[in-house]
Amino acid sequence: MSVYRVTEIIGTSTTGWEDAARTALEAAGGSLRDLRVAEVVEQDITLTSDGRVESYRTRLRVSFKYEQA
Repeated sequence: MSVYRVTEIIGTSTTGWEDAARTALEAAGGSLRDLRVAEVVEQDITLTSDGRVESYRTRLRVSFKYEQA
């Protein structure tokens, strides 16, 4: 029997939402073991004061295997 924990992470990129998601998952994979599923929860864009795209942000819900101490 397995137990999985779910948490949200946010990745950013100056090139697009997919790259933002990839960035977040690569960072999470460095400290979370057994990542199982990633679900896109929200996507948004930050803008500069003159209205140009500054960055893309992707919020992900990820699940990973919970290891009991």
